[in-house]
Amino acid sequence: MTYALAWPLQEALFGLLTTDPGCVEALGGRVFDGTLPLKDADAEGAYLVIGDEIARDGSTKTEDGAVHVVRMDLYAPRRGFGDAKRAAAAVSDAVLEGHIPISRGSVVNARFVDAETERDQNDALRRIRLRFRITLEDS
Repeated sequence: MTYALAWPLQEALFGLLTTDPGCVEALGGRVFDGTLPLKDADAEGAYLVIGDEIARDGSTKTEDGAVHVVRMDLYAPRRGFGDAKRAAAAVSDAVLEGHIPISRGSVVNARFVDAETERDQNDALRRIRLRFRITLEDS
């Protein structure tokens, strides 16, 4: 097992999600690794936070590797879920269909795990929590 691919994976996901045409249209390049204050989110529209992860051993007999379950939280300051779900679909398409340009090792597989929708207490923000399972080899 190696955790050495965690940062290259986050960099690669950030690069992918800030340049993919569908994500750019839905998020306008608003991809972060920390949440924004509510007032900032209201002013700018939907944004994505590449967040927490769980990493497990994914080594084989010949390669060191890891399986990362990456959580991404999409926030949208709208009363309905339409904008948020369209943006979440663009993120999912980019991760699952695009090439994740990792600087170390290689992405063996990327799979959708689940998604959960939620309204905040003030009914001002919508959140969709997406989780992806990404298998990496350190070659």
